[in-house]
Amino acid sequence: QVQLVESGGGLVQAGGSLRLSCAASGRTFSSYAMGWFRQAPGKEREFVAAISWNGDSTVYADSVKGRFTISRDNAKNTVYLQMNSLKPEDTAVYCCASGKAYYSGSHNYQYDYWGQGTQVTVSS
Repeated sequence: QVQLVESGGGLVQAGGSLRLSCAASGRTFSSYAMGWFRQAPGKEREFVAAISWNGDSTVYADSVKGRFTISRDNAKNTVYLQMNSLKPEDTAVYCCASGKAYYSGSHNYQYDYWGQGTQVTVSS
């Protein structure tokens, strides 16, 4: 059974930073792309970032490009999201997801396992 457990969320002031982690188990982590998505209250889930199986390819939503960095450590079965220059509009529940292939993009259907999420709140 695949499990994804996020951590690292919290309350931060605008302009601050947070680093999210997602620990994976139950499948060969290094064989699949990973992604981060977020959902704000009253809004649909939206794509944030994705990384290929070996980290050689990354893709970001325009809204976070230049501020967020996705990375992975296959030896630790963990994917990270470093979030800098946070804005109040970044407030959301952030979930990691495991892709169906070596490379996955920004669409929900490209992922087959999801974590429960971690809350990120950015105050103004």
